[in-house]
Amino acid sequence: MSIITISRGSYSRGAEIAGFVAQRLGYQCLDRTVLIEASKEFNIPEVKLIQVLEDPPSFFERFTKMKKYYIAYIQSALVNNLRADNIVYHGLAGHFFVKDIPHVLKVRIIADMEYRIRFVMERDNTSRGNASNFLEKIDTSRKEWGQHLYGLNIEDPIHYDIVINTENLSLEAVVNVICTMANSKQFQTTPASQKKMEDLTSSIKASVS
Repeated sequence: MSIITISRGSYSRGAEIAGFVAQRLGYQCLDRTVLIEASKEFNIPEVKLIQVLEDPPSFFERFTKMKKYYIAYIQSALVNNLRADNIVYHGLAGHFFVKDIPHVLKVRIIADMEYRIRFVMERDNTSRGNASNFLEKIDTSRKEWGQHLYGLNIEDPIHYDIVINTENLSLEAVVNVICTMANSKQFQTTPASQKKMEDLTSSIKASVS
């Protein structure tokens, strides 16, 4: 039993990989549904929670208290789901909310920029320049938020147990690597690691009550 968090660059097949890993292991695959749960539980429009994570940090710096609570709501919903174990999580933020839990396997999926540009060009029937600018904007925004939310560079490999470049690997090979690591002894849930998760859950609940 373990938890797998998959952080991925945009258009790097991360969501697809998460789905296949969950299927292979018989785990639940969790994504932005966390936002929906948080919006329902705390009676906040889902669009507001998405804005907190997607809009430039400068926008919400004017509403520091509101931003703090919204992020706490998302964190509460996420951690409450992860308590169950046997979860593959991918989606907006969240990966560093459980960075200190021992049985969490932290994966970073990246892809060659050329592949990503071609994907956007074909999907949107747009020029290379437009596709490149679009990806640069997304990457910059995510990097800024990682720094703003956690004080960390989300692209720094030191924050992950493994970083996988999908350029020269088949989907099956990537899934095999992740599943093998998830099944290793290091990432199995223990009473001590579960206690850390329960303590984290209690701490977060207290902050939003």
